[in-house]
Amino acid sequence: MRDFAGFRSALVVAVIGLAGSLLSAQSTTPAAPAANVQPPAMTSAAAPTPATAAPSDQKSGDAKLADPNDADQDPITTIKAQVREVNVIFTVTDKHGRFKKDLRQEDLHILDDGKAPEQIRDFRAETDLPLRVGLLVDASNSIRDRFKFEQEAATEFLNSIVRPQQDLAFVIGFDSTPEVTQDFTNNSEKLSNGIRMLRPGGGTALFDAVYYACRDKLMKQKDRTTVRRALILLSDGDDNQSHSTLSEAIEMAQRAEVIIYTISTSTSNTEDRGDKVLRKLAENTGGRAFSPFKIQDVSDAFREIQDELRSQYAVAYKPADFRADGHFRPIQITAENSKKLFIRARRGYYAPMQQ
Repeated sequence: MRDFAGFRSALVVAVIGLAGSLLSAQSTTPAAPAANVQPPAMTSAAAPTPATAAPSDQKSGDAKLADPNDADQDPITTIKAQVREVNVIFTVTDKHGRFKKDLRQEDLHILDDGKAPEQIRDFRAETDLPLRVGLLVDASNSIRDRFKFEQEAATEFLNSIVRPQQDLAFVIGFDSTPEVTQDFTNNSEKLSNGIRMLRPGGGTALFDAVYYACRDKLMKQKDRTTVRRALILLSDGDDNQSHSTLSEAIEMAQRAEVIIYTISTSTSNTEDRGDKVLRKLAENTGGRAFSPFKIQDVSDAFREIQDELRSQYAVAYKPADFRADGHFRPIQITAENSKKLFIRARRGYYAPMQQ
């Protein structure tokens, strides 16, 4: 600072000698340019979205330092703000299972962590969102009897639901480990080939496969627009080789904002332990569990999933009393003044940790 002060004094003397008079000298420090901060949007595993950062002091080595003795210099004010928004996809049906397509915002009653939202920011019917669909097929020995028919039904489903230029899907088969037989694509022939490549055999690591599909495929797929992420799981629900637990698989699906639909491959006429596992995966993520007792019912289950993915609503709201503490915040959505409508949505989301 002494070298800088000496240089400044010498400069002033030189200017006085040349011009004859100098009334004042001013020093201006340019503000650092605004930093465009664009973190991931809050999902309903959902992380809050900080607002774009206001111009502030830079701490890099080449930033110019302000002169603390310069009274004419305007102070730099830093404004920090966070915008927290939760987005939830949900389905509304009547007591006969028919989709309700004329719901209004005032019909909704929402509780986030036991409290009504501070503000509803958006509500709309979502019939045309781009889809990101994962087909997760149990290829263990336990499902060998119905495997070929299920392959055919799955192929028909993907060929029907994936639209060119809008939707993407992938295929994973799993026994003791998950194997991607076709990565994200909208090419129906490639998806069909991915399904045909599946071969039954080995143990069953169901929870590991769900965890992997949500974390390493659906969560990491970056999209510039809002999309609907769904996982269609064909399995008997029996897991005997996973390192992950059922709770961990559900948590990862919630963090990745994935709706899980399950189609049981069990041939039992009663709900067994595997069916209960599949139901938990579906109910906790806002999906639905299907238990087709006849092999022909598998195709019907796929058709119902397809109809549901095109008959949903989306609501965005600002939660009240929000704390970025990493805790799970339960969501409850019901139809106001109506006990005849049933709403299915994910059970909640994990708040982000404070940065």
